[in-house]
Amino acid sequence: MKQQLFEQRHRATWQALGTQLETLERGQVDASACKGFAADYRRLCQHLALAQARGYSNHLIDELEHLALRGHQQFYRHSSPLGAQLIGFLLVGFPRLVRAEWRHVLAASLLFFGSLLGMGLLVYAVPELVYSLVSPDQVANMEQMYDPDASRLGRFGERDSGDDWVMFGYYIMNNIGIAFQTFASGLLLGLGSLFFLLFNGLMIGAVAGHLTQIGYGQPFWSFVIGHGAFELTAIALAGAAGFKLGWALLAPGRLPRGTALRQAAAVSVRLIGGVIMLLLLAAFIEAYWSSMTFATPTVKYAVGAGLWVLVLAYLLLSGRDQHAPD
Repeated sequence: MKQQLFEQRHRATWQALGTQLETLERGQVDASACKGFAADYRRLCQHLALAQARGYSNHLIDELEHLALRGHQQFYRHSSPLGAQLIGFLLVGFPRLVRAEWRHVLAASLLFFGSLLGMGLLVYAVPELVYSLVSPDQVANMEQMYDPDASRLGRFGERDSGDDWVMFGYYIMNNIGIAFQTFASGLLLGLGSLFFLLFNGLMIGAVAGHLTQIGYGQPFWSFVIGHGAFELTAIALAGAAGFKLGWALLAPGRLPRGTALRQAAAVSVRLIGGVIMLLLLAAFIEAYWSSMTFATPTVKYAVGAGLWVLVLAYLLLSGRDQHAPD
């Protein structure tokens, strides 16, 4: 069957299910209105499987996948304590959502990590380039923060361990501010998220390349490798959430832009909830582990590598089961 005929036959069913899902997501529906939901959800899953098997367009498959994900969340929703719902989202829902939005995640990750790596290599090869992005005063501060002889790494000036909680709060506010900026600016047709991903990637890469080139690489890399697994991943995911908003405005498909944006926002806000969790972990590690000098660089590299593997395994594997459509 041709895609056009397939859509003509089933478009009304999909739109009706989408309307019902919007009502369910707002919690404004009684039991009698949900009688046919299970059958509609199974029918949608069948349509999705047919569309994939027949090689229909990515646009149609993405639309059906999004509906199936929303349907799955409502179908298996149950009244549980808020704490249990939060734990379920963090352990299962968030990584499943990241995989469902893999296209936006991939685009944001390539932009952020690609610009970071590229600028780092350029500055390492041509040291003067660092001053095209970072002022001389900021460069001097960075050199002081990662001086191999410093008693605490990653901090301007000397602080005792009693100030760790102050730095913990500072890292939370700073990191969440960057993530929200990267996410919310996606409303500018995705261009704001694109800018902030590139800007942060280039800045971090320039600093990394400079410190490595002048011989401060060991204290710098041993400092960032631990919390970087959570912090850098969170920035990329915030950009993906912003791209989700921007794409809904640029290519709403058959939906009105307002409806497409509301649906995209429902997904993006959930992504940002997981991003905040990652940033809280990053801030804790940065304040209480990364800045410490009692552990050798080898130990920090080993712990950092383990944390990167943990984050990747969590996002790629957590929440997978035979019943859940990733």
